[in-house]
Amino acid sequence: MIAIRPAGPADAPAMSAVLTASIRDLCTADHCNDPEILAGWLRNKTPEMVLKMLERPGAQFLVAEHDGEIAAVGCLNGPDEIGLNYVAPAHRFHGVSKALLTALEGRIRQSGAAVATLTSTGTAHRFYLANGWEDAGPAEADRGMLCYPMEKRL
Repeated sequence: MIAIRPAGPADAPAMSAVLTASIRDLCTADHCNDPEILAGWLRNKTPEMVLKMLERPGAQFLVAEHDGEIAAVGCLNGPDEIGLNYVAPAHRFHGVSKALLTALEGRIRQSGAAVATLTSTGTAHRFYLANGWEDAGPAEADRGMLCYPMEKRL
């Protein structure tokens, strides 16, 4: 069973572990195991930095629990932008990311926004396309990786 709930300060260590493992193990096509790119991407994913992220005004963090553990981390950066949607490698392909995406989209709808936005990694690009998202422009280079601006009409 998957349960989605707001994240709290006590979740920071588990959230950090999910973010780090997801980026390190699932996003290799994006960072190509380049130590510099990987270090830059992971720099703000420590438990201490996650705590600071949780305090950011306007940000809404959610976690997805699967089999009793935090399996995915999501965030809204304001009323209409998804900033994070990462799944732990052990929980990939179990519907966790899709459940979290649905919850994030639901919060965007509740805010009154008609269009949701996000920037996808190359790894997640097909996932978002399969879930009704569309490219909102050409891929852009960011820290040595290609990122895909996307949107979805809600």
